[in-house]
Amino acid sequence: MNEKLELDKRKAFILATVVYEYIATAEPVGSLTLTQKYNLGVSSATIRNEMAELEASGYLVQPHTSAGRIPSDAGYRTYVDRLMQPESLTKDDSRRIRDEFREASRELADVIEQTTRLLSGLSGNLAIAIAPSRDMHAFKHVQLIWLSARTGLIVVVTSGGVAAQRVIEWTADVVADDLTRLSNALNSRFGGRVMEEIGPGDVDAVCAELGASTEIRDAVRLAFAAARQPDEPEIAASGAQNLLDQPEFHDLRKLRAILRIVEEQRTLYDLIADELNVEAAAEAAPHVRIGHELRADELSECSVVTVPYRFGDRGLGVLAILGPRRMPYGRLIALASGTARSLGEHLNDVEIR
Repeated sequence: MNEKLELDKRKAFILATVVYEYIATAEPVGSLTLTQKYNLGVSSATIRNEMAELEASGYLVQPHTSAGRIPSDAGYRTYVDRLMQPESLTKDDSRRIRDEFREASRELADVIEQTTRLLSGLSGNLAIAIAPSRDMHAFKHVQLIWLSARTGLIVVVTSGGVAAQRVIEWTADVVADDLTRLSNALNSRFGGRVMEEIGPGDVDAVCAELGASTEIRDAVRLAFAAARQPDEPEIAASGAQNLLDQPEFHDLRKLRAILRIVEEQRTLYDLIADELNVEAAAEAAPHVRIGHELRADELSECSVVTVPYRFGDRGLGVLAILGPRRMPYGRLIALASGTARSLGEHLNDVEIR
């Protein structure tokens, strides 16, 4: 943030008012507008001088010589970090979120899709969600199923649903009761642990205690390895059409550039994946990146609000809202936070498949 100008109370109030007015109208804000609409207690000339100082220090910019001023990235950043009043969910938003998750699917992919549709509808912007990676899911149970003397089925189930399923052929006869005992021992030993914490050595130890054959041990190791394997990030996005309603994106060249990023899942993932860390999720802390902080020229007119959510003890996912820099930050932070909280509760309360 530009600190050349130490904001006194009056400058801070004028900056906050310019941001508030510009978010509401999408029109550059002049000193006369502030004088007429807000009780600032000073003359239009004084406000004009203060705005000129804010511009000189990088908090405001003047898009045209005869126009009023609009916030810069630094102006928005100062507003979000220091001047903005926190907002709470409205009763209508809370009810809609609650009702949506009451009827939500038990399929993880469907829940993520439903969540982005809900959040895009509530926010009027583009909503994005990243599902938790499989290696961060919690182990629930494993089944070693006897199909015939020399054929078995291994199913590993995590908090994210069925994570691995393999048909195994043995070279020697296998007794059904032996598979059942091994299943029970593995479930007792690993219940509730995160998949990334269950290594080959852990499987070997349980198999050795029960005297399982090398073939069975190797088959179980492979099944757990497959269930642990981090998959391609599961990303969902909804509401791209909402950007058409924003004045900033009436220039179709700008909009096309943004939509290209949305279509490139890897780029979209990289945009918000910084929030996939335990520290952020521990506090469910929202994070706002503005304009050039997104490190992509195509998104220089955009901002992104991200909020992590929990799935089980350590499974981490992220919800995000992408829209114009001129977004109602307080409301969108409240929406993203409330939706992330309800999503995490839903995933933890139901049997996800």
